[in-house]
Amino acid sequence: VQLQASGGGLVQPGGSLRLSCVVSDLNLDNYAIGWLRQAPGKEREGVACISARDGSTYYDDAVKGRFTISRDKTKNTVYLQMSGLKPEDTAVYSCATPSLSACRRIEVRGSWKLLFDYWGQGTLVTVSS
Repeated sequence: VQLQASGGGLVQPGGSLRLSCVVSDLNLDNYAIGWLRQAPGKEREGVACISARDGSTYYDDAVKGRFTISRDKTKNTVYLQMSGLKPEDTAVYSCATPSLSACRRIEVRGSWKLLFDYWGQGTLVTVSS
């Protein structure tokens, strides 16, 4: 399985960016797909996920309302449209799968966290003026 992310770069606060991930050897009809990120000095965190069968989408509270995940099964590609970017969104973003058809979440101190168990190399997003 290969998950190749691209589209990162430097953007000013309040700006927008779209990330793409080309998926190889993973059938998006059978597996949920999403994005996670890792900021400098911090743990990885799930950002967004789209389920395989009905396309239900899930977001971390930190990005809800600002980020949108989508997929194009004909191109085996998943996207992350990011708007209203903040300096705290600066991180390496990687395409990931929970290796299940449904997105996987756990409740941590009252908020839902997305879980993934396989991810590819990431693309750096820097939000700075």
